[in-house]
Amino acid sequence: MQNSGQSETSIWTRLRIALSCFNRALASPDFCRRAAGLLRPPPAPAGPKPAALPPERAQASGLAVLAMLQREGRLIDFLKEDMAAFSDAEIGAAARVVHAGCRKVLAQYFDLEPALKETEGAAIQVPAGFDPHRIRLTGNVAGQPPFHGTLKHHGWVAAAVRLPDVSDTLDPRVLAAAEVEL
Repeated sequence: MQNSGQSETSIWTRLRIALSCFNRALASPDFCRRAAGLLRPPPAPAGPKPAALPPERAQASGLAVLAMLQREGRLIDFLKEDMAAFSDAEIGAAARVVHAGCRKVLAQYFDLEPALKETEGAAIQVPAGFDPHRIRLTGNVAGQPPFHGTLKHHGWVAAAVRLPDVSDTLDPRVLAAAEVEL
């Protein structure tokens, strides 16, 4: 038979080769290994590797949250300021503004829950197999769990996160634009 200018091997020839390969594969482990290599699909051609996102693009949602904390609570301004020159009353007044704005952003984008439900100051038992990411032991830690101690801070766990999508047209590194009054 002819097909597209190339000759096809007849069904009988292919059957004879298949039976011969079958017999040789049973008789020779080396032949079987080589034949197995021929039966594997060829590797996919290596296409162009996707370009890695620059760090500011990969972390754009986190930078957006930081920008919102700045916009709503002036958090970056507050943290970058040298507090030594201000009185406690001035710092307290500024902290109220920062607190209110940052709390608003936190509530908008995160649902937070205590890592442990017990009240701070309560006597608790830390069982064997506890999650060290959820519970950090402090003080005189010796021996094996269960441990008995006092809850100093209940910790926080993000129950839900709603980070914003950031447009590709925005530079996520800009946390607050410079303001120029004219």
